[in-house]
Amino acid sequence: MPWSEQTVSKPLSELEVLALAALARLGPDAYGVLIRQEIEDRTDRSISIGSLYKALHRLEKRQFVSSQLGEPTAVRGGRAKKYIRLEPQGRDALEASIRAVFGMVSGLDIGWDRG
Repeated sequence: MPWSEQTVSKPLSELEVLALAALARLGPDAYGVLIRQEIEDRTDRSISIGSLYKALHRLEKRQFVSSQLGEPTAVRGGRAKKYIRLEPQGRDALEASIRAVFGMVSGLDIGWDRG
């Protein structure tokens, strides 16, 4: 698995991990509201759209995601959606974060397997 200097030097926040995982599930047509909904549906918790956009901005600065504006639509009052795409570096960072968590919890007897 490739490890970049950026991946090792600054770990992802929990919200960044959730956003990258949502992007991996949603594909190239993902945008803020859809990403937020995916996270909320799968984690059963509410996140603010502002917090999500801040996390996505940080991920874009690190080149883990990229964004592109779509066409303006009347439904959105003439505003365009900002589509977010998971980049290969982002996939690598997500994988590294998941491996780190699995490594820490592997073998713990905390009762997760008890119904």
